[in-house]
Amino acid sequence: MPATLPALPCHLNGELTTLDAARISPLDRGFIFGDGVYEGIAVYGKPGHAPQPFRFEQHMARLDRSLREVRIPNPHTPDEWRRIALELIAAHPEHATNKDWFYYFQVTRGVALREHHMIEGLTPTVFATCLPLKPMAPALRAQGVACVTAEDFRWRKAHIKSISLLGAVFARQISYDQGALETVMFRDGFLSEAASSNVWVVKDGTVYGPPRDHLVLEGIRYGAIEALCREQGIGFELRRIAQAEVPAADELLLSSATKEVLPVTTLDGRPVGNGRPGPIYQKLYDGYQRAKDALFTP
Repeated sequence: MPATLPALPCHLNGELTTLDAARISPLDRGFIFGDGVYEGIAVYGKPGHAPQPFRFEQHMARLDRSLREVRIPNPHTPDEWRRIALELIAAHPEHATNKDWFYYFQVTRGVALREHHMIEGLTPTVFATCLPLKPMAPALRAQGVACVTAEDFRWRKAHIKSISLLGAVFARQISYDQGALETVMFRDGFLSEAASSNVWVVKDGTVYGPPRDHLVLEGIRYGAIEALCREQGIGFELRRIAQAEVPAADELLLSSATKEVLPVTTLDGRPVGNGRPGPIYQKLYDGYQRAKDALFTP
């Protein structure tokens, strides 16, 4: 039985429509090849203020980088991308009561007869939606989450935020099947990332992350966590992290638009550190909340 989509607002190629009514061509290259890129932005709200996207300029810069890599022109200016988000929120039936949103949009190369090469001159297909952001349950923050490990079997252009996400689907299924929240992955004996999160190792008061390169998608929280560490006098370093260092960490953290910063307290069934969220996590989480509040400071 086919799933019935709700009549919630979305943008498709410049028009405000609904998820149940939106239609694309079966020859759209996003559908045929996964030939496109996407972004997911947390948009926070506060009574009496317009909704504010978090680290919007950094998201726009990453979008530009991804689009350049795959040779698709950016169909909108940053102001236009922001306006689309605000229109979608205003059109949503929960806009008066919901505080926070997740703004998802993708750009594909467009519609053409099936050819593998990057056909030039196509009109990109643009889809966007803004749905209520589901916060992590307080209990998960209080006790931390469980993760499992796996070999990183994905392609070697992970720095492109591609809509070709079958590798991430497989990776997430590994943890889902084991009742865990995420799959922490390793490539050639070194930490890469999780299925839909970046991974941070805390050891002796310093936060370590994999370097910015083609093997890891540089999450927008890379810059945010670096700034929070600098602000609070916490050591921060990007380098190759050997697989053996991860289970031996004092703390292990996940970061993403929806998770913000989240403590991992169990890895492959064994406790991380003392098995409880640690002090570095708490400092980073508190700093993250202050950064969100600062969005509304004149």
